[in-house]
Amino acid sequence: MAMERLEGMATEPPQARTTALRGLTIARRFVPPGINPYDEVEWDIRAAVIQGEGGETVFEQRDVEVPRPWSQLATNVVVSKYFRGPLGTPQRERSVRQLIGRVASTISTWGEEQGYFATPQDQQTFVDELTHLLVQQKLCFNSPVWFNVGVEEKPQCSACFILSVNDTMDSILDWYRKEGVIFKGGSGSGVNLSRLRSSKEKLGGGGTASGRVSFMRAADASAGVIKSGGKTRRAAKMVVLNADHPDVIDFIRCKAEEERKAWALIAAGYDNSLDGPAYGSVFFQNANNSVRVTDDFMPLSRGVRGRRGTSRAGSRARPCRRATSFA
Repeated sequence: MAMERLEGMATEPPQARTTALRGLTIARRFVPPGINPYDEVEWDIRAAVIQGEGGETVFEQRDVEVPRPWSQLATNVVVSKYFRGPLGTPQRERSVRQLIGRVASTISTWGEEQGYFATPQDQQTFVDELTHLLVQQKLCFNSPVWFNVGVEEKPQCSACFILSVNDTMDSILDWYRKEGVIFKGGSGSGVNLSRLRSSKEKLGGGGTASGRVSFMRAADASAGVIKSGGKTRRAAKMVVLNADHPDVIDFIRCKAEEERKAWALIAAGYDNSLDGPAYGSVFFQNANNSVRVTDDFMPLSRGVRGRRGTSRAGSRARPCRRATSFA
């Protein structure tokens, strides 16, 4: 009887069901039909001017259009970092309308091409709602979206990338290359270097390994040269080392030792600004260094002499008091 009922029921053809489910139906939450979200705020014509530590002007663009509720700080950040086009040319963006329109319309076009919207009306609703959220500062994209969407053919939109490095020269050089590409697109990267052998280990062909800190110098120099996306900001870079790596003490101290070199140069009369010659001539200014610890490690941080670090080759490194490492 159950089979008879199933056979007698009118069923929708598979193609019709697929068509009915194709695309998203988007409800309006903030912008009524027929209302331009840009008309919901008042606009000002301002100047975006940024001065350096010495009072010199490092960026200036006048006659830019921004929503009146936006602060001057927001104006300076958006205009200096996210407006596209060469300064002083007609190609330069001069209004937040252009910036938001570039991003929202590009994302909408992608959605249309890939069948995300059930109807053209749903696509327009998406654009209006997204524009409202951005203009009203209810949400904001990460920097790579503002840098690249609507500018690059295949924009890099993710803010962070996690890389992996093995203990071979090819892998280390590939790490440098990948980080350069990531920084060029305006994003940041993180890497754990614990797989690299320590400076206390011997190489298979003779000699001693350079150690993780030495390879960090080259990566740090690359990050300093390649401003993120060429967009007037430093690369976002994180380096991690496990607490049981034999080079962990050198890793902990490397930034402080370079900082003392910068202080000596500043005391000798060099410019002390972040991008000045003092800090520009020392290493490890472009990365955040973090030590990865385990639950077993934490009791040892109270001053108990713990296990020795283990090298890549299985040899034992010198012991150290964990409390000293935290000091």
